[in-house]
Amino acid sequence: MQHRSEIRFLLNGREVSLSDVGADDTLLDFLRIDQRLTGSKEGCAEGDCGACTVMVGRLTPQGVHYETVNACIRFLATLDGCHVVTIEYLGGPNGRLSPVQQAMVEHHGSQCGFCTPGIVMSLYALWMAHEHPTVKQVETALQGNLCRCTGYAPIIRAAQAVTEYGTASAEHLATEREAVAAKLSALKDGARVDVAKGESRAILPADVDDLAAVLEAEPEATIVAGSTDVGLWVTKFLKRISPAVFIGQLDGLKEIAVTEDAVTFGAGVTYTEAQDVIAQHYPHLVDYWDRIAGWQVRNMGTIGGNIANGSPIGDTPPVLIALGASITLRKGDARRVLPLEEFFIAYGKQDRATGEFVESITIPRLPAESAGAHHAAYKISKRREEDISSVAVGMNVAVENGIITQAVLAFGGMAATPKRAAAAEAALVGQPWSEASLLAAAAKLPEDFQPLSDMRATADYRMKVAQNLFRRFWLEQQGEDARLASA
Repeated sequence: MQHRSEIRFLLNGREVSLSDVGADDTLLDFLRIDQRLTGSKEGCAEGDCGACTVMVGRLTPQGVHYETVNACIRFLATLDGCHVVTIEYLGGPNGRLSPVQQAMVEHHGSQCGFCTPGIVMSLYALWMAHEHPTVKQVETALQGNLCRCTGYAPIIRAAQAVTEYGTASAEHLATEREAVAAKLSALKDGARVDVAKGESRAILPADVDDLAAVLEAEPEATIVAGSTDVGLWVTKFLKRISPAVFIGQLDGLKEIAVTEDAVTFGAGVTYTEAQDVIAQHYPHLVDYWDRIAGWQVRNMGTIGGNIANGSPIGDTPPVLIALGASITLRKGDARRVLPLEEFFIAYGKQDRATGEFVESITIPRLPAESAGAHHAAYKISKRREEDISSVAVGMNVAVENGIITQAVLAFGGMAATPKRAAAAEAALVGQPWSEASLLAAAAKLPEDFQPLSDMRATADYRMKVAQNLFRRFWLEQQGEDARLASA
């Protein structure tokens, strides 16, 4: 196995090699402090405001693919083999304004300007993918960007007017794409990367087998996938994460397999990478998926990471438990498969041995004949695109001849772990498929959960919201006529 003691990446128009890199060094600090590229701003330092947004390009079989990310919680070590693009590079070598920047000027898309560089980066990434974006696409691209003073109307007008000032294919990021791909390919040597700054150490395994070997040698290491949670451990709690094993670059954890019976996602598949497959095979999750944080976080965060950290307010566990998902855990060459609901034992404790890691998640396919199958997923949070939820719910109810034969109701934010509502489920099975049956089951929720009050919601609020979702579930399953009749 080849080893390398430096990370190598492209920063705008030049190659960078760094050996003095710690596990908790962030991209934003590197840009602002080391490189004096101060266009990227530090606002929240937790991936919520988007002021630090940059684009990161990585090599794929289809060429270089660029995504927006939050530099404040993106660790520097993870950039090995990538192309980092900041606001300073958009105008090209002649220093002109890019078409996105020019549109923002002409349509008065900025007042104080603090948020503007991040907004420009998000709109630029959107424009490169969709030259004529819809309002919906613009709004989605801006989910992770907060603007406190300008207001979004002129920003949306600017986003839809970009092509008046240039074409995406003529931009230097497009014309140089093949050259960048060649440079990134040359940087990709298949080596394990092991770098450190003082006692803070970062390891990037060469592949999934090497990851298993690294964790056997470093069983207490912190495994970091998308860093959308671990990043806050560092920026908000100043937690030490060394030695950290970064896995977001492992192609072997990004595989998606679709069979007649199930869909299997590698643990490193991001929310964005999973989105099209989710929409195709689990259409009831489309709106839910769009409510998982903002675009930047969905580009970084992984399904496996969301499960492995065991948070009681994680977005994916409740809806995946409701679908009967299972996970594959690996240690060395040994693997075991576990129903997802059995993975969560207690607050902060999962059924994962030292040195073991989540390798994949398998979700059963929905039956082709779904007349008697009722599925729903709900997320309640202070902000629509919130990184965390107050209550998250997955519902899966089967009905035959008007009688409920199966009910799986999984909740997040209601207990110390993502958990099924056993009493509510029992109250449904064998009952008529009706609003009355669902409301009777909702009344059983206090037997299943005693939620806590915290900064996100009170216990009473959580319980009331969770119970109200049973009625919403009924109305949505009946269609628009039932909703209008109950108004």
